[in-house]
Amino acid sequence: MGSWRREYLAALENRDRHEQADVDIYNAYTNLADKARHHHSTLDTVEASPPDTLAILRHDLVEAQRSKAELHVNLKVVTDELQKLSIRSKAESKRINELVAEKAVLTTRLKDRDDELKGKAKLLENVQDEMVSLNLQLNMAEERTKKLQRENKDLVDRWMARMGLEADAMNNASKYS
Repeated sequence: MGSWRREYLAALENRDRHEQADVDIYNAYTNLADKARHHHSTLDTVEASPPDTLAILRHDLVEAQRSKAELHVNLKVVTDELQKLSIRSKAESKRINELVAEKAVLTTRLKDRDDELKGKAKLLENVQDEMVSLNLQLNMAEERTKKLQRENKDLVDRWMARMGLEADAMNNASKYS
């Protein structure tokens, strides 16, 4: 709803700039027209003027017409340039809006990517901590296993020695019986 208002206000400002840009040309043309009218009325009132005055008035008229033509050409050039600049300004304004929107999208993507990277870094840190913990537990379990294997071997060796003694004692007892 606000865009049509902005466009309308921009069109009004553009029109005002355009009209104000040509004020000097309008004033110069008005002055020339006044001079020409004044000279023309002077020609009408002076019927039998000397040839020098008539030549001066004709020369002034020619100069006024030449000046008018120059001003008209300058007005057309300025109007065309203004129109070109207005079109380029609109195109650049549109491009600026597109770039602002693209910047917003890229900023959002960058923020999302940063958040994702922070999450992955935290996850990696947690995995490394877990691996250190598991390695520590594994080392402790291996040490306990070795200790239990030594104890088991000692128990088996003592049991075997005891069984050997009992077997020898039974063999010795059976020899005599």
